[in-house]
Amino acid sequence: KVNLVESGGGSVQSGGSLTLTCVMSGRVYTDYCMGWFRQEPGKEREGVGATDSDGNRSYSDSVKGRFTISQDNTKATLYLHMNNLKPEDTGLYYCAADERLNLCQYYNRDFYRYLTEYKYRGQGTQVTVSS
Repeated sequence: KVNLVESGGGSVQSGGSLTLTCVMSGRVYTDYCMGWFRQEPGKEREGVGATDSDGNRSYSDSVKGRFTISQDNTKATLYLHMNNLKPEDTGLYYCAADERLNLCQYYNRDFYRYLTEYKYRGQGTQVTVSS
């Protein structure tokens, strides 16, 4: 089993920045898809950004240019650097992972859309952006 633990959420004003951290443990595969999705109460889950194990990234248009995914050298820790935050970025942010590499094929530039299908996810960390 893969365990994912997120941290780094909080409350910021519009235009502020936050960095979320996700630590993966347990049965860690060499190659996997990882990423972040978010959800607000009463709304559907929304993919934010994903990465394959080669470092190829895919982002939602709503966060392109503002959010960046990075990993540490072991690839067991995933980060989401969020800049110029907007009130519409408010939500519970989940880290997700899956060993099924067909869910993050780089030839499909929008592979972030498969994030909500990933097999493993954490408990989430809340991000609140006030205007």
